Amino acid sequence: MLKALGRFLLHTVFWCLVLLFFAYFYSAESRNFNDAFLFSLFLMPITIATTYVSIYKLIPDYLITKRYFKFALYSIYTLILSLYLIMLSIFFSLIYLARFSYDDMNPVTRNIILVTSGVYLVVILASAFKLLQLNLKHAEKTKKLQTKILETQLKLKEQELHYLKMQIHPHFLFNTLNTLYGFALKKADETPEMILKLSNLLDYLLYQVDKPSVLLTEEMEHIKDYIALEKMRFNDTLNCIFTGKDLPETAKLAPMILLPFVENSFKHGNLINGKLDVFITISCAQNTLYFSIENTSLKNDDSTAGIGLQNIQKRLELLYKDRYDLTISTTATTYKVNLTLNLS
Repeated sequence: MLKALGRFLLHTVFWCLVLLFFAYFYSAESRNFNDAFLFSLFLMPITIATTYVSIYKLIPDYLITKRYFKFALYSIYTLILSLYLIMLSIFFSLIYLARFSYDDMNPVTRNIILVTSGVYLVVILASAFKLLQLNLKHAEKTKKLQTKILETQLKLKEQELHYLKMQIHPHFLFNTLNTLYGFALKKADETPEMILKLSNLLDYLLYQVDKPSVLLTEEMEHIKDYIALEKMRFNDTLNCIFTGKDLPETAKLAPMILLPFVENSFKHGNLINGKLDVFITISCAQNTLYFSIENTSLKNDDSTAGIGLQNIQKRLELLYKDRYDLTISTTATTYKVNLTLNLS
């Protein structure tokens, strides 16, 4: 209600200003201001009607909706009708104000071009303002729509990322618990130490993995714990060399980015000549992480089909899109992963 009242008052003020403009414009070169004012009053309904037809019908219904043929057609109709009414106003000036004396007419009102120019100047200005207003509203709606689309995409990515994390947890735990089960059957002395290291990994999985990022050094410690667990399982049949150099204390990355690669090497690796060789190298330079892992394998097929690596590839695409390079290569006896990750 208040908005409608405010709009009505704004329009009223605008048309009062237009009336004053007409009165002064059409009284030029004339001493009779009253006649010019009366002539302006007669033009006002024509100007108002033409303006409102333009800004509330022609522009929003035909121009904005790109119905250009109908816009041109109805604009011509409006122009013809308004010109006819303007001619009537000039006759009104001749008959009523000048009393059929052409010489007594206001000099400006005798000029058809000036009369029509005054009317259409107002129509054009109002139409231009309306067109600008509609474009601004359209731009605002487009921006809001784009924002909603981006928010929806972000939520979908967050849900997908959460789903991938939920898949990693049971997959990782299943493999580790299988190892622990084997030790328990053997009643090995290393079982308590193995449980302790597993508890550290569980803490990481349950409380750290949901964080957006963790310290690179923390990820390294959990990789070391996992390697220690696997060394207990493989005993003398494992040859694992882990090299971490130039790792800044403040560098961060998304949790569980590197560990699944390590897990995959032990799961899909094969013993050759009685040994499983696993070589892991991690370095960091200029905020770029370089990670490589190589293990002996007798499989020539692509081992990335496992759940763990499928998930990690999807997570890399979600979290580090256009900021990572992942290459996986295999030979008759080796399986190798190289990952370059921009941490900035």
